[in-house]
Amino acid sequence: MELVFATHNKNKLKEIQTLVPDNIQLLSLTDIQCHEPIPETKNTLKGNAKLKADYVTKNYGLPCFADDTGLLVKSLNDAPGVFSARYAGPQNNAEANMDKLLQNLKNKPDRSARFKTVIALNLGGKTFFFDGTVTGEILTQKKGQDGFGYDPIFKPDGYEKTFAELPLEIKNKISHRGKATVKLINYLNTNYATI
Repeated sequence: MELVFATHNKNKLKEIQTLVPDNIQLLSLTDIQCHEPIPETKNTLKGNAKLKADYVTKNYGLPCFADDTGLLVKSLNDAPGVFSARYAGPQNNAEANMDKLLQNLKNKPDRSARFKTVIALNLGGKTFFFDGTVTGEILTQKKGQDGFGYDPIFKPDGYEKTFAELPLEIKNKISHRGKATVKLINYLNTNYATI
């Protein structure tokens, strides 16, 4: 079965590909020649995930799933939340986003945070949703070279390393996106066993 993952983000694609079974061929937006930006105009992660999946289904007629992820920081009233990718501006610059977050947390004693991912799957004329959450804290400085987004400043609960320092196989087991993807794959395996 061919299944489109509505992303241009190579890091996201790499993470998901390690979790998807061999009977599913994962295609990115680049693979289906979808180069136009898909606006994320909803005010919830669920809304934006569905918006992206619907765009591909409507314009390309392919089964598709899309995710939206937010970093919710307790002492910032769950900001940046749905605006996580654009926190420092529309250019989606991870370094600028992290710098702004670290600045906004400078005098906050509570640095607890959680990542949340919502996946929308469009298949057989219906939409299905899967989510995943991981709790942790925001460090005062960046650590690690791997990962992407806020990974260098997010340390998950129970670990001494950031997402940017942990091996991908460990990150995928505990991360928000990993948990949501496992739910997605379990659903596909249960309901589409012959794919």
